[in-house]
Amino acid sequence: MNDLYLLVIVYMCYGMCMYIYIYMYMIHIVSPSISMASLPFFLCALLTFSSISFHGISAVNFEVINLNPHHAGAIKFEKIIGGVPFTKKLMAQINQYIWSNIFKQNTAADQKPHTTVTLFIKDFIGGEAITWGDNYKYINVSAVYLRDYNGPMELKWEFISLLHHEMTHVFQWNGEGKTPIPLVEGIADYTILKANYFPPGFMKPGAGDKWDQGYDFTARFLEYCDGLVPDFVAKLNKMMRKTYDVSFFKNITGKPVEKLWADYKAKYAKKAVEEIQG
Repeated sequence: MNDLYLLVIVYMCYGMCMYIYIYMYMIHIVSPSISMASLPFFLCALLTFSSISFHGISAVNFEVINLNPHHAGAIKFEKIIGGVPFTKKLMAQINQYIWSNIFKQNTAADQKPHTTVTLFIKDFIGGEAITWGDNYKYINVSAVYLRDYNGPMELKWEFISLLHHEMTHVFQWNGEGKTPIPLVEGIADYTILKANYFPPGFMKPGAGDKWDQGYDFTARFLEYCDGLVPDFVAKLNKMMRKTYDVSFFKNITGKPVEKLWADYKAKYAKKAVEEIQG
């Protein structure tokens, strides 16, 4: 659903409200016993309801194309996951979750200017999925991966988790290509962590050799930073709209990233000792 479509619907609702108001006014003229006092309240309530109804609806249009419908993985996509209808709905839900809960982007000015995001179920080898294209508006999900996936979670759960990761790439800022890939991937895994769609093998807090090890290692470190400064990831993402510098960590927390990492490791090393000692 794009911005023009939403605008048309809003104007239609407004027109309907005005029509009802005029109709009730004419009834009042014919039958003065009907009070007009409640009509302004009725109109305001109806307009408020319309506004609430449209609040939170993504202005992004989502397309899902199954390029290889006879592929065993594509058949699983249709029969087990729910196919195109489920995936389009899921993408819209994840979009809103990312804007509201991860990046705290409540205005179009803060959000990536996507009008359409397209997901392809495609026969390719080399990974579960990849986000690509102009402004990262395309997602390829591997039909081979869907065909061969055998746990530990159910396939539909795994697909939802995977889309939380890939959809983060669609909507995150990456410093116009300057943000290091391990941090980009760590933020995407941070989303699945916060959405509670992280798999059993996801790294535990305190794991890793360096903060920018990527994926779940970095996601756990970002979780720690978020505990120090609420909405840390949202603030970091906002700063990375046009560029990137490691000093962003200090700008937000007051500590350089090396100190943050040392404190993070020390915190969980101490917890590990305390658990051993009982």
